[in-house]
Amino acid sequence: MHFWLVLWLIVAAAMIIAEMASLGLTTIWFAGGALVSALAAYLGAHWSIQVVCFAVVSVVMLVFTRPIVAKHMIKAPEKTNVEGLIGQRAVVKETIDNLRSAGVVTINGLEWSARSTDDEEIETGAAVEIVEVKGVKLMVKKVNKEV
Repeated sequence: MHFWLVLWLIVAAAMIIAEMASLGLTTIWFAGGALVSALAAYLGAHWSIQVVCFAVVSVVMLVFTRPIVAKHMIKAPEKTNVEGLIGQRAVVKETIDNLRSAGVVTINGLEWSARSTDDEEIETGAAVEIVEVKGVKLMVKKVNKEV
């Protein structure tokens, strides 16, 4: 009896540690199954009953409770690569004029609305550096070609 009790407690601890390392809400349910099996071992159940308890409880918890918990706990990350544009250079396709709310730059083959960070008018063909992204507009500054 003591062997199986200790074994199930070790399995439960290992599953909890694995869950803390992965945060995937997968192994925690097996820890629950191991704890139920430890209780069965403590109550003197045969090892085969303990294994069945482990399997049934783990699968039931995984299938029925994981979706509910995941819905409330797992937040999908924002899927955007726009932050990767900051610091890159673009070419002005249409003159950037903050007063007229006009300006377009091209970067990676895509056109973006653009505004100057220092309210400077930037002519077509000029090279600019992307400083910030505000909504769907790139905030840019003119790049000195005298580098």
